Amino acid sequence: MLAFTIFGSFWLEIALKVRVLKRIRRAMMAIAPVAACFLLWDAYAIANKHWYFDKEQIIGLFGPLNIPLEEYLFFIVIPLAAIMTIEAVRNVKKHWIIGDEK
Repeated sequence: MLAFTIFGSFWLEIALKVRVLKRIRRAMMAIAPVAACFLLWDAYAIANKHWYFDKEQIIGLFGPLNIPLEEYLFFIVIPLAAIMTIEAVRNVKKHWIIGDEK
């Protein structure tokens, strides 16, 4: 699913020149705090056995807090795809200005 999201959205970087990856630090500053909150929530839920990740549905590589690699990637790839989509719409609809067009 992550690969589908990458192929489904990341082409916007090239085709519509949305420049999200060119400004990756800015995107990460927006994504990181939210991702951290959800990853801590995941860690809490896993530790307390509120949920788990099916071993047959994951690669088997785990990062800090016993969270699967796919979950970390999810919290990076999905927001990046959303930002690229928003920037693509802004690029096509030239009149959609939000104040950072300098």
